[in-house]
Amino acid sequence: MRNSHLTLRIFIWSLTLGMVACTDKTETLSFPPISDYAPLTIGKYITYRVDSLVFTNFGRNTEIHKYQMKHVVDALFTDGMGRPSYRIIRYISDSTASTPWQPDGTYYITSVGDQLEVVEDNLRVIKLHQPLRAEYIWKGNRFLPTDPYEPLYNFSNDDAMVDWEFRIDGDPTTFSHRGITYNNVLTVDAVDESFNIPITTPTVYASRSRSVERFSKGIGLIYREHELWEYQPNTGGSGGPYKIGFGITQWMVDHN
Repeated sequence: MRNSHLTLRIFIWSLTLGMVACTDKTETLSFPPISDYAPLTIGKYITYRVDSLVFTNFGRNTEIHKYQMKHVVDALFTDGMGRPSYRIIRYISDSTASTPWQPDGTYYITSVGDQLEVVEDNLRVIKLHQPLRAEYIWKGNRFLPTDPYEPLYNFSNDDAMVDWEFRIDGDPTTFSHRGITYNNVLTVDAVDESFNIPITTPTVYASRSRSVERFSKGIGLIYREHELWEYQPNTGGSGGPYKIGFGITQWMVDHN
């Protein structure tokens, strides 16, 4: 009887120690820093091939303009909110980069705290946000004004851009485009909406809103697709149907 009581006590002590050991363990989750997917150093550059979707002849014709752009980290400065920011200079050449590079504007990147902001044409967007984990969501356009592309584009695609939910689409993986494969790619999906696309009924309104960006570890942005346009059948007006908006697809072809 005494042995059975001793065995029972030993069992209870072991169970109690096991429970204490389990409660003392805490799981620490670690996520990569934003700098892994958006490295910023003066002199760094990325060159992109670009396909630009434009509508000409008052929106009746659709054209794809092809060229190359080089984005160069030019200088570190302090922005209007006292934060360290990087000035990026864009240069443009033809589709084979055989003509001299010409300056084509600037924009700014600020990496502070838990987010990466890009300010271009006075539009401020949070491109990346911690934690960099699958399915994390944030309001990347929350600093944009109402109808940010007006008066240049008088369409409905930008009416609710402030509500877009930027989402990290899965874990980093490989990505291929136009015969080029990129590794350790993090995908940020912002919007993917279509109505009457392809346009099977020409007498009915149509629209397309698509925005996705892909970042490669140690490199930065390697792919971007930003397409916003609508089709107006204009059934009661002169001149016939037309499209208004734009689209851009760019992919990295070189970097240092």
